[in-house]
Amino acid sequence: MLKIVVDAMGGDNAPAEIVKGALKALNEREDFALVFTGDENLVGHELVKYKYDASRVEIVHCSEAITGDDVPTQAVRAKRDSSLVVGLRMLKENEEVGALVSAGATGAVLAGGVMHIGRIKGVLRPALCAFVPNVNGKKTLLCDCGANAECKPAYLAQFGVMAAAYTKATFGVEEPRVGLLSNGTEDHKGDPLHQEARALLAETAGIRFAGNIEGRDLMFGDYDVAVADGFSGNIALKAVEGCGKTVSSVMKREFAGSASGKIAYFFARKQIARVAAMLDYAKMGGSVFLGLKKVVVKCHGASMAKSVTPSVVQAVDAYRGDLIGRITLMLQEAGLSAGENA
Repeated sequence: MLKIVVDAMGGDNAPAEIVKGALKALNEREDFALVFTGDENLVGHELVKYKYDASRVEIVHCSEAITGDDVPTQAVRAKRDSSLVVGLRMLKENEEVGALVSAGATGAVLAGGVMHIGRIKGVLRPALCAFVPNVNGKKTLLCDCGANAECKPAYLAQFGVMAAAYTKATFGVEEPRVGLLSNGTEDHKGDPLHQEARALLAETAGIRFAGNIEGRDLMFGDYDVAVADGFSGNIALKAVEGCGKTVSSVMKREFAGSASGKIAYFFARKQIARVAAMLDYAKMGGSVFLGLKKVVVKCHGASMAKSVTPSVVQAVDAYRGDLIGRITLMLQEAGLSAGENA
């Protein structure tokens, strides 16, 4: 059976929320098993709180954990018995393990992924790819959203191809619309990096490039993929997260602030709940590190159980959709996989 490794000690709320969320995913799906890496006593203390199929859960004891205070590369090299590093080694060495999920420090997960898993041949830089809720009822993929603050045009072209492959693998979209996040939709908009990237994306085979898009198009446009440098993409992602929290907070204040508001809420509560659910970024799951040889999903460091659950499901679906194979093939078809990794 397919195994998903979960770094039980990664994140601000580990291991309690990590275990809770992962077990909820296990109970929702029957096509995978869980392997928790971390302190056996602490993880075991959480497991006894829940009902689950014990035959599909195991713990691999680890004596160390990488924290947000550690220097990522140094920690990955020094803490070889940490829950993250042990999980990455299992992912690399055990064919039954299809993916790893971690809410640990982004830098450590990325550094560990590159060092222990390695990049797909020809991938210049792995990129973080996150879901953004869209008014059309689908999800827009934002890539990169934080792994590469400084980029070259070739990086952005690869981000577009890899995210398009992810859309195909996860949602079955055969011809995903790909846009480049910029400060205007006109062809001449953007700094030299984005102008060159736009020209390169327009010539890239295998994707349906729709030109430049603006920040509002992430949630209000008909696009499947938004390509961005990691600096701009991270700002956009945090803005979307803040938008959801703002709308939710304003609705609660307005409906609870008067008798008429409470009456209006009574009649519209189902619609309000649907809006709140659509804007709840925590339910979107984690970000996938595209470009690695295996599936690695990075949850928000402050993830609660409701964020961990969809992240585990993401990992299962990405593996079963042959994400790595699709990325490899699409990079080859686009002529972007030649040469050594740089």
